[in-house]
Amino acid sequence: MTTIGFIGSGNIGSQLARLAVQNGYDVVMSNSRGPETLADLVAELGDHATAATAQEAAEQGDLVVVTVPLAAIETIPVEPLVGKVVIDTNNYYPERDGQIAELDDETTTVSELLQRRLPQSHVVKAFNHIFAADLATAGSPRGTVGRRALIVAGDDADAKQAVGDLIDEFGFDAVDIGSLADGWRIQRDTPGYVKPFAALDLELAVADAKRYRDL
Repeated sequence: MTTIGFIGSGNIGSQLARLAVQNGYDVVMSNSRGPETLADLVAELGDHATAATAQEAAEQGDLVVVTVPLAAIETIPVEPLVGKVVIDTNNYYPERDGQIAELDDETTTVSELLQRRLPQSHVVKAFNHIFAADLATAGSPRGTVGRRALIVAGDDADAKQAVGDLIDEFGFDAVDIGSLADGWRIQRDTPGYVKPFAALDLELAVADAKRYRDL
């Protein structure tokens, strides 16, 4: 894997792109406003970065990060992502996204919605429970005592391993919390959300999570 495509280049996307370039990856950046609006970011990222459309980012990425609001989920290209690992960084914020009934009644999760959109891709939930600024400052070398941990959740073991390896490269321990259906355990307002936990404490926080209806 040498190229990471980004569908969405906001706070999380741009910070992940910086980490990717620092670790030797090429990045293809896209957003909803067009490649020309990404000139400053691409210039900052340097020779390993290009700006493109979402379609092109999906085509060119060996792995693709989807980091857009839920309202944009139907704009995600499907065909170029067939067979690829797709990282979903999203969270549900009704004040931003509007009310989504099946998320309100907790019959599905954010990342399961993306998996439904991309039925032949391998969606992995990751990077949704850390502030963008912390991605640049909170990482540390493997083996560091108290190293901060980040979750992976997904339905494909190989895909989770690939994303876990990337998390490790970026300076964090990876904690596998199960399937996409388990992703609710690290959604907003849960004990592990945006907390700077090491692996064991993150595992305990995830285990302690409660459904909104049970709060």
